Amino acid sequence: MNSKQHLSARLSSRRIFGAAGPGVVTAAADDDPSGITTYTIAGAQLGTHLLWTALLTWPLMAFVQMMCARIGMVTGMGLAQALARKFPRPVVIAASLMLLAANTINIGADLAGMSDALEVLTGVSAEVFIAPIGFGIMWATIVLRFSQIERVLKWLVGILLVYVVTPFLIEIDWSEVLLASILPAVPRGTEAWATLVALLGTTISPYLFFWQTGEEIENDKAHRSANGASKHEVSALQITNRAIDVLLGTFFSNLVMYFIILTTAMTLHRAGVTQIESSREAALALRPLAGELASTLYTVGILGVGFLAIPTLAGSAAYALAETFQWNEGLDLKFRQAPQFYTVMMLATGIGALLNLLQINPMRALFWTAVINGILSPFLLLGILAIATDRAIMRGQTSSFTAGAVVGVTILLMFSAVIGMFALLYR
Repeated sequence: MNSKQHLSARLSSRRIFGAAGPGVVTAAADDDPSGITTYTIAGAQLGTHLLWTALLTWPLMAFVQMMCARIGMVTGMGLAQALARKFPRPVVIAASLMLLAANTINIGADLAGMSDALEVLTGVSAEVFIAPIGFGIMWATIVLRFSQIERVLKWLVGILLVYVVTPFLIEIDWSEVLLASILPAVPRGTEAWATLVALLGTTISPYLFFWQTGEEIENDKAHRSANGASKHEVSALQITNRAIDVLLGTFFSNLVMYFIILTTAMTLHRAGVTQIESSREAALALRPLAGELASTLYTVGILGVGFLAIPTLAGSAAYALAETFQWNEGLDLKFRQAPQFYTVMMLATGIGALLNLLQINPMRALFWTAVINGILSPFLLLGILAIATDRAIMRGQTSSFTAGAVVGVTILLMFSAVIGMFALLYR
């Protein structure tokens, strides 16, 4: 490689990593303890039967996330505010409140999963950690500025690499894996269909739609402040950079999903351990089957991604309600400047922590939260598609026909999975 080619390669690499931002953080937050739990259940119960879904969900997730990013960048509005331009206010309020409810349950289950992980690592009872974790995350979110929060979240993305490493610590028949990856197995039975809905719901989750558009607003504010711009402007370069950001993030997210299903299929399922009731139980079950290191990496991963996901869950609900009720919003604002915005975040986290006093099984709660998201997502996607193709709202920069077609297919697939699940449930 000559010096010119070397320089070009360095510039390309710098552009890729420089473009990493909301797309990478949003996609990585998708692999929260809820996601890890759902992938673990899929691998433990069904083996490699649903391994192919990781290849399917990458393009679907990428197009959906990019459509949400484009809405935020072009309109200068968050998703709830944009939905209010297209749909009746009661519909938007109902969607925002359902998002808050689902995210609060998800936060509670994520806190339980993180506390279980700390119990495995320290031997101290999980209940001791729930309140300090929740308080620490909210304190940091309120005190730190947006640029600092984004930087911390970017570093936390690296935690997910532990799940890419883990499969190489165990013995795997790669020919069997290849066949399972490229030949889709049709789910059989209610449990398998529910797992498919959960996988779709945890990879294409409602809270990611709101977080992605919300972060575009934060980035726009920072860009205008740094450049002294007085109006919202979006260049073709910005759109391209965000596309790189989203593609990179969603690829990494689905790679993690693939390897978690693979690891648990080749260990737990193969050993007949198909019923997992907590992340602690999953980690301990992995220990004799995959070794101490694999078990520790699994546990550390749950803890790390929880710190990434909880601000995203609480923040997306706060963005949705703030836009719906026209409150001040933004992670760059002080508490006194946006009291309602931060109060929603604190309430979601606080109530989530209190839910653990009800002795709800965290593994089941995480799994069924993913199922609920799988039911809600296609309805929200219909609204997102309606906005993204509206020339007036999108200021003439509507999403492409290809993007619309892929998101349309995503909606049909998610509705089909939900219908299949309920058809078997009430047969």
